[in-house]
Amino acid sequence: MKTQVAIIGGGPAGLLLSQLLDLHGIESVVLERRSRDYVLSRIRAGVLEQGTVDLLRAADVGARMDRQGEIHDGVEISWHDERLNIDIKDLTGRGVMVYGQTEVTQDLYNARDERGGTVLHEAEVTAIEGIEGDGVTVHFTHEGEAKTLTADFVAGCDGFHGPSRKAIPESHRQEFERAYPFGWLGLLSETPPAAPELIYAAHDRGFALCSMRSPTLSRYYVQVSLSEKLEDWPAERFWDELRTRIPADVAETLVTGEPLEMSIAPLRSFVSEPMRHGRLFLAGDSAHIVPPTGAKGLNLAASDVYYLHRAFDRFYNHGTSEGLDAYSETALSRVWKCERFSWWMTSMLHDFPETGAFERRMQRAEFEYLQMSETARKSFAENYVGLPY
Repeated sequence: MKTQVAIIGGGPAGLLLSQLLDLHGIESVVLERRSRDYVLSRIRAGVLEQGTVDLLRAADVGARMDRQGEIHDGVEISWHDERLNIDIKDLTGRGVMVYGQTEVTQDLYNARDERGGTVLHEAEVTAIEGIEGDGVTVHFTHEGEAKTLTADFVAGCDGFHGPSRKAIPESHRQEFERAYPFGWLGLLSETPPAAPELIYAAHDRGFALCSMRSPTLSRYYVQVSLSEKLEDWPAERFWDELRTRIPADVAETLVTGEPLEMSIAPLRSFVSEPMRHGRLFLAGDSAHIVPPTGAKGLNLAASDVYYLHRAFDRFYNHGTSEGLDAYSETALSRVWKCERFSWWMTSMLHDFPETGAFERRMQRAEFEYLQMSETARKSFAENYVGLPY
């Protein structure tokens, strides 16, 4: 097989890049090692920045999002029973869209199908050759056969554990990581949300989050030790713990139900530099991971795709490699600012095993500063709705 851009990874980053390239007349082939059903079964983020919303509309995949998504103009942070509403729309002029990543992925699959895009599932990449040469060859297995895909460039959108980042020689890459000593236990239920806006709750027993996917589908999280086992958390225990950590007035009206899905996810901050080596470009989780506290994972992948598709457009349609040459530096500048915000929110709201009296007072001071300072709330809102591209 031959194409212009080989895309490894058929999640939202790879599919969005393929769709945007197609709209600019650039050929691509997407290789995804999992089945389509598996990709669509993954429960992920649901808060979209305005930049992500605009990019999905530009990719002609925003129609269902605009019909079914919910625009939120605010967000809440609580400290035990104290509730602070931050009006992000009033502070920045923008809100966020609540629309699940699974729905985004389904919309992208539908769009690629409609335009005849090539997305190969259960295609396991075994080697990536030629990234420092004049062209790339991707070796993969598909339908029991060893196959090759030659391309001008390869875009690694294959996540933290994919082969793309590892194709960059260790001597040419530097990795930065902070592994957090806890995880999030998440529960998805077919129940109305606990509150009109997301609630980020700090408590002595640990962090909790009340989120939603739709008016009838809610997503909740509680901070747990990494030693916890899913089988030790029946739904009743989860609901009791959640009620303890969120404000009492919210807990009183919380509607509970049988879980549709439960899982425990560890938290980490991670960045790999550079995001380009020769003819290989990284985008999304293959280059960086953020803790989900700031709702930046999918949104960071979207901003990478924004920079990358524009760079390919300038190369193929305008004859300049300037965008490709600047891609890593441009993308990383925004990545690190989003890493900072996610790290800050995580540090402020979670209970760390090593947290002493001084550190706890510092967390409380951060919350009180947000309460008293419009400048602090505006800084929070500016980051939450999304820094400009």
